[in-house]
Amino acid sequence: MKYFVAAGEDRQLDAATRRTLRGDYIRLSDGVTHYELAGPAGGDVVVLAGGLTIPLFYWDELAVELHARGLRTLAYSGYGRGYSDRVVARYDEALFVRQLRELVEHLDLPASHVVGTSMGALIAMAYVGQYVGSAATLTLVGPAGLSRRPVAQKLLLGNDIAAGVAAKGFGRRFLEQHLGHNVADPYRAAALAAMIGDASRYEGSIYALFETLQHFPLFDRAELYRHTGTLGVPTQLIWGRQDQVTPISSLDQVRELLRPSQCHVIENCGHMAPFERPLVVADQLATFYRSA
Repeated sequence: MKYFVAAGEDRQLDAATRRTLRGDYIRLSDGVTHYELAGPAGGDVVVLAGGLTIPLFYWDELAVELHARGLRTLAYSGYGRGYSDRVVARYDEALFVRQLRELVEHLDLPASHVVGTSMGALIAMAYVGQYVGSAATLTLVGPAGLSRRPVAQKLLLGNDIAAGVAAKGFGRRFLEQHLGHNVADPYRAAALAAMIGDASRYEGSIYALFETLQHFPLFDRAELYRHTGTLGVPTQLIWGRQDQVTPISSLDQVRELLRPSQCHVIENCGHMAPFERPLVVADQLATFYRSA
């Protein structure tokens, strides 16, 4: 798909703009990455890998809770999200795993606790599978990858011209509809939509989203789960009972493939447990790290 600027993208990300924005920035091999490494010095590091639309701000409340429990956090925005570059590239698994690996290497971090949510769970598993010694533990929250790709999406995104037309014409509407299914609480849903909507005003955001939908393997990933279960890394699974994006009906299949050390289902919670229930998730993470 050719790069384009969509309607509503009225801001540019450059060095001058970033000086007015929060966080730190590092130029990696594919582009500039927006990140924040925070928390008590000497604490174990928790690396937070976000999903399809998630900027690093998504993790703010969870990060505060983890800091209070003596843990440091590394939150970052994937390419095309938050204030990271909208790179003109193939937005596949290799791109996002490379971004995470280069960021961790740049910061010279020891083996970390890796947390991935939704698409970020697939990035986390691929990262841990390629760099086994980099992870002390692995936690997957509402993970993607076990549904089959809809035929209509396969036909629409299988052709660059058709994908480009759909992205330009319906991309923002798709983003808004997708966000509407993520969070069970209407108040939290509005906050999420505002956060991601603001970040999506930067040029290239809808392009990056649809490039990801076109090239990132979001479906039929049973083999990735199965391989991750053989790595010997202590693994935890967290899922919201009311998840409508990656439904909890996949829970038994994930447990069979992944063989996690622990599994927690959060009641009255949708797809984005770290955002919806940060206190509960922080307690589960801290307890898991102590036991592991």
